[in-house]
Amino acid sequence: MQSARVTIFAGHYGSGKTSIAVNYALWLKKSHQKVTIADLDIVNPYFRTKDSAQMLKRSGIKLISSDYANSNVDIPAVPGEINAIFDERDAYAVIDVGGDDRGAYALGRYYEQLHRTDAAAYIVVNMYRPLSRDAEATISIKYEIEAAARIKFSGIINNSNLGNATTASDVMNSLPYAEQISERTGLPVVMTTVQRSLAAELASNIQNIFPIDLEEYEWQK
Repeated sequence: MQSARVTIFAGHYGSGKTSIAVNYALWLKKSHQKVTIADLDIVNPYFRTKDSAQMLKRSGIKLISSDYANSNVDIPAVPGEINAIFDERDAYAVIDVGGDDRGAYALGRYYEQLHRTDAAAYIVVNMYRPLSRDAEATISIKYEIEAAARIKFSGIINNSNLGNATTASDVMNSLPYAEQISERTGLPVVMTTVQRSLAAELASNIQNIFPIDLEEYEWQK
């Protein structure tokens, strides 16, 4: 998976795109001086990029998030700072898009800027979520998001997991699901994310494995 200047992560509610967005921003920071992460998840107030604001700040990553995130008031408000992502050509950016088509509308308003930018969009899939357990349902979600956001996905990220209860077998069992989505859409599986504690066990069996730390933020230095 090559780094575009702007990388977009979208998917169904609970697919784990926010965890991936944060982990990916940390990975980018290892090789790029300027990294920004933008929280466009204006639909789900319960788990947002802003939850990790202090950790991102310590890592030197700029966070763009609604002023209403993690407050008692959560309204569909997109921060104006988002435009800076498209203007700062020397900076890399990660965008966390809200779940399904309703959340993707927030990204759709930046159609013109995105199509003038080196950008890549990835759909995050998780077979262990109730509404995306099979390829057919997940592909329907893909089309809904693409239509609302006015983008085309570049690839698939298999993030099938059961949180801290995930085993190596759970990850292996999800591979045919991701491959079926790939075959039916023509999109490559660019990354299979696994909890860092499972990475060594699975590395020899999975191509393009990407270790991540989950919501508990047991971040590795």
